[in-house]
Amino acid sequence: MQDQELNFEGVERQPLRTFTEKAYLDYSMYVILDRALPAIGDGLKPVQRRIIYSMSELGLSAASKHKKSARTVGDVIGKFHPHGDSACYEAMVLMAQSFSYRYPIVDGQGNWGSQDDPKSFAAMRYTEAKLTRYADVLLGELAHGTVDWTQNFDGTLEEPVMLPARLPNLLLNGTSGIAVGMATDIPPHNLREVAAACIHLLEEEPDATTATLMKHIKGPDLPTGAEIVSPRSDLKEFYEKGVGSFKARATYEIEDGNVVINTFPYQVSPTRVQEQIAEQMRAKKLPMLEDLRDESDHEHPVRLVLVPRSNRIDMAEVMNHLFATTDLERNYRVNLNIIGLDGRPRVMGLRSILTEWLDFRIATVTRRLQHRLERVQKRLHILEGLLVVYLNLDEVIRIIRREDEPKPVLMKRFRLSDEQAEEILNTRLRHLARLEEMKIREEQKELADEREGLEALLKSKARLRKLVASEIREDAQKHGDARRTRIIEREAAQAIDETTLIPNEPVSVVLSTGGWIRSAKGHEIDPHALSYKSGDGFQSMARGRSLQAAVFIDSTGRTYSLPAHSLPSARGQGEPLSGRLNPPDGAKFAGVMMGEPEDLWLLASDAGYGFTVRLKELITDRRAGKTVLNVPDGAMVLPPSLVLAPQSLVVMVSSEGKLLAFPVADVPEMPRGKGNKLYDIPGKKAAAREELMTGIAVVPPKGSLLLWTGEKQKTLEWADLKAYRGQRAQRGVVLPRGWPRKVERLEAVPAPGA
Repeated sequence: MQDQELNFEGVERQPLRTFTEKAYLDYSMYVILDRALPAIGDGLKPVQRRIIYSMSELGLSAASKHKKSARTVGDVIGKFHPHGDSACYEAMVLMAQSFSYRYPIVDGQGNWGSQDDPKSFAAMRYTEAKLTRYADVLLGELAHGTVDWTQNFDGTLEEPVMLPARLPNLLLNGTSGIAVGMATDIPPHNLREVAAACIHLLEEEPDATTATLMKHIKGPDLPTGAEIVSPRSDLKEFYEKGVGSFKARATYEIEDGNVVINTFPYQVSPTRVQEQIAEQMRAKKLPMLEDLRDESDHEHPVRLVLVPRSNRIDMAEVMNHLFATTDLERNYRVNLNIIGLDGRPRVMGLRSILTEWLDFRIATVTRRLQHRLERVQKRLHILEGLLVVYLNLDEVIRIIRREDEPKPVLMKRFRLSDEQAEEILNTRLRHLARLEEMKIREEQKELADEREGLEALLKSKARLRKLVASEIREDAQKHGDARRTRIIEREAAQAIDETTLIPNEPVSVVLSTGGWIRSAKGHEIDPHALSYKSGDGFQSMARGRSLQAAVFIDSTGRTYSLPAHSLPSARGQGEPLSGRLNPPDGAKFAGVMMGEPEDLWLLASDAGYGFTVRLKELITDRRAGKTVLNVPDGAMVLPPSLVLAPQSLVVMVSSEGKLLAFPVADVPEMPRGKGNKLYDIPGKKAAAREELMTGIAVVPPKGSLLLWTGEKQKTLEWADLKAYRGQRAQRGVVLPRGWPRKVERLEAVPAPGA
């Protein structure tokens, strides 16, 4: 059987790379131009423009009644925007939220979300909506021949390519969006300020600089108020370059010693801020605050009260700390990326935006005037024909009565156009009175005067610019309001140093055998009297101060450190260290240390090796710790001991009940390592773990030594230790008869008053 060659005639063939590149490019351009970025003319994205146009077609003007939102969304996605209803409704909700839009376009009834949770709005079957009075700025001239029209997605209807905005809505309400490879972030502005800048460009200085325009436009005007604290240079930078950022922070007042926060920054959730402050209070990072109350109600939509512990606290410093550590101050990115009149997206400065929008506005007004001029001329043409009726009424009636086709006869007899003859034939008998002729001549005169005015406007650029300026001034007076966001340059907020918030008081840190940690105020605590979980018990205790670090050592010889003030209270049973640190699998915590950085500590393993080290060498901020003591295979780490004085004695006890004491000066100081041999354990016994060290302590001069076996203890005074004195790396002396042979741990007790 011969191989047959498949025929692909009529099927386009192209390399996969070419196809994917073109497909991705087409998709990118669609997202950029038809979804994410706003147009400079009306400042709207396509979905927003279609929602507003659909609502106007439904008759939902500001003077009408509200209608179900589902009705509007259904019209939008069914006629103009074939996408998901939830995305369409969400875009509609955004235009109705007074805390999201500086000048809302949709007037909603029902639950349209809140500043606390903008997406908590009710479903569209529950809410109702109509357009606001401000929407007339976008729609008022739509029927006056001002814009181009295009077919909808299925070619059955027409929709406007752009709305004929009478004000630069792009700057007034701002917008944000993410496209493919580019994004836009435009903050909202005050209507009166933007209008004043436009009028300045039209009437006084067409080539005004950014600095001049900023005399009118002070900066962004956020819907929620608050205050902008960035330097003027930062604002000027993004107005000139189109890219930059600014900071806004909440405002507050002092009432009866309490701080009352009355505005929040744009797009900040008050509940989130409450959680951030409450979290710091729980973590003891705000000890100067006694209470946090939310007193918001219908009369005071934003009222968050901070109650200090006393009237001596500097609440301005506290607020400065909160600005630095919570969303009470927020940074906003500015990226003035806009689709220009040429249909291309680009980043524009303030002057470019205003001048290009004014070009759009002047072109729109020109089209409106031309459209009106055409209608006036058409009406004057019709009126000329109607006058023929009144001047030759009998002849016109005769022709209409006798002729089978009166229209061509009238056109020939009186030299009428088709439109004039049609209008004459459609005239009612009641309009043939003498009074109607007077009305026509009066209308003719008015229209002639209007035509002269329109032609004069269209011929003069200066008059046209003056007309645009006067209309902007009228709209600013009608829709404008006072600035909400104050612009006050302030110093950058600084968080309060955590150590200044915490009292420097004595504390005792207690470690249990199960690795649970807790901290108690004072140094007089008895760790044996604390309650422990079942199967757990006391392991080690260190005394220090709340601002010092607690240093832990585990059975692998790794050390870790945590701030002592961050440890849980000893009123409970504490918390496991493994929840805050990352020790190796199977490792157990052997002891805890606290003190000054230069304090000397003795570290040792139960194999009889050890060295002294400064506490500063043991501190680390790594959760996984740092290796300090190299522990022989199978050996364990003994609880560390503090060296209080150079004349102290190192005392060690073995599992065979032998005690050895020697000067601590004989132990080498090292930053890390295995250390030197401290006690002589024969090789075979050491390898088989038949003998090992069960306790080690450093007894200060005139101090005493406690030997613990379970809950029982024996005491050796300083003078008694002479019997056990020897040299480092020797074997010890057997404890006397009657003393326990299995001492579990040693504890040094300083001399009274030391």
